[in-house]
Amino acid sequence: MQSNFASSPNLSRGRLFFEAESEIRTCYQRDRDRIIHSSAFRRLKHKTQVFVEHEGDYFRTRLTHSIEVAQVARTISGVLGLNQELAESVSLAHDLGHTPFGHTGEEVLNKLMEPFGGFDHNAQALRIVTSLERHYADFDGLNLTWDCLEGIAKHNGPVKLPHPPALEEYNKLHNLELQTFASAEAQVAAISDDIAYNNHDLHDGLRAELFTDNQVAELPIVSLAYAQVDNTYKEIDPHRRRHEALRRVFGHMVEDVITTSRELLSRSGANSAPEIRNLNYSAVQFSTKKLGDLYEIKSFLFHNMYRADRIMAQREHAAKIVQDLFEIFMNSPELLPTEWGIVAQDKNHEINSARMVADYIAGMTDRFAQQKHDQLFVLR
Repeated sequence: MQSNFASSPNLSRGRLFFEAESEIRTCYQRDRDRIIHSSAFRRLKHKTQVFVEHEGDYFRTRLTHSIEVAQVARTISGVLGLNQELAESVSLAHDLGHTPFGHTGEEVLNKLMEPFGGFDHNAQALRIVTSLERHYADFDGLNLTWDCLEGIAKHNGPVKLPHPPALEEYNKLHNLELQTFASAEAQVAAISDDIAYNNHDLHDGLRAELFTDNQVAELPIVSLAYAQVDNTYKEIDPHRRRHEALRRVFGHMVEDVITTSRELLSRSGANSAPEIRNLNYSAVQFSTKKLGDLYEIKSFLFHNMYRADRIMAQREHAAKIVQDLFEIFMNSPELLPTEWGIVAQDKNHEINSARMVADYIAGMTDRFAQQKHDQLFVLR
């Protein structure tokens, strides 16, 4: 049963370009389906989460991460009486704007784009779904609902000034009210992102042998999960023990968000989706205790995984690829594919040229960026 503050497809603010409603799908279901069938979504299969995608078949990629986020969001939104399809749609789209090589690629591209307004993967995701996907006869982009676009734009909450150029440009056409919080469903998608990556990064780090089960078993939340497994199963295979423990970590995080958010939503007095947006705080949160525990887990992952020698070597290699590609395409736009190069060669509009080069690089998969770099540099 949906709550009063759930987003209703019947009350959606609609799409920038009018389309007749489907007789068999709600508007949020159509959003989800368009995202899944987009080219950008398929490319996430070969984009880094933490490990470069060719490192191994079992490590998460941006695609598997997005699917895990959507699964968590459906669970939480269902229990809270929110619209599961909207939460799922925002979850599946939240990382569409990521560059090749994960946050390393984004950091390098943002630095290179500083003279032209910078680069932000949330803003790039909005740019993709409103402009860069070009398959439909009647419009560029996917023509998603206002509600879904709002959730993508406000993935980290209200957007602070100055707005990234991609958000600013689209907001002039279709006001996403960037100064407010997003719907409860979008807030669920954002916190599901935190739950998913904290859990699966522990799993991937263990698989990569960057740290041990004994080390993670000393962390808050994780220690309880391992203790529960050890009390239930006296002689269990180490890999099964790890899986049983980490799925309990997942469960503890989800249950904490549900319990905390139920109380916050009840105390808020909100009776509609717009009232949720106009609260001066997020109504979907971890408890204070769990938030502190998560800080410890994130700190552990930062020092033992994200800054591990093996990962840092990958980061250095990835940073060089992105920087080299940006510089060569800016200096020699004729090397871009025809459909991109025509715009990028407009020397009278350097900002537009830089944005087009950034769009092209950001859309690359890890393997394509490496192949293009080999073609333009190594093979020479």
